[in-house]
Amino acid sequence: MSRIRSTDTGPEWRVRRMVHALGFRYRLHVKRLPGRPDLVLPRHRKVIFVHGCFWHAHGCRQARRLPATHTRFWKAKFAKNEARDQRALRQLWQAGWQVLVVWECESQDPERLRARLTEFLAPAPAPNYGLAEQHALYGLAAETGAEYGRPCRVRRR
Repeated sequence: MSRIRSTDTGPEWRVRRMVHALGFRYRLHVKRLPGRPDLVLPRHRKVIFVHGCFWHAHGCRQARRLPATHTRFWKAKFAKNEARDQRALRQLWQAGWQVLVVWECESQDPERLRARLTEFLAPAPAPNYGLAEQHALYGLAAETGAEYGRPCRVRRR
């Protein structure tokens, strides 16, 4: 157990290399965010978690086997891990972050991983407003100072 790392794991390195190759820069393990995400892209308001299938109870073929001894302990541990993960995801979503969870088993297929990361990191399309909607929104862009209770001053040279 002492040799099991929580950071700089093989799957995490695969995701890091792929994100960097796609041209994105990121921060690692930002402590001030809930769940301490593995990769944080503050400029894009996106975070990526790289979860080990066994420790986070993914349910895939790799993680289905429960240890033979102390099964009650392991079941409770996995339940707590899942609850903690859900709580962190909810807090991040409520704070306006976009979240992607990459599982260890998904990181082993480079083409699939690249497709998921590319889709997640793609910029959101800009809203395409019609002409009538643009005029309706245009008046909302800048209010005069009089609307805020102060006189509007225009400087002239």
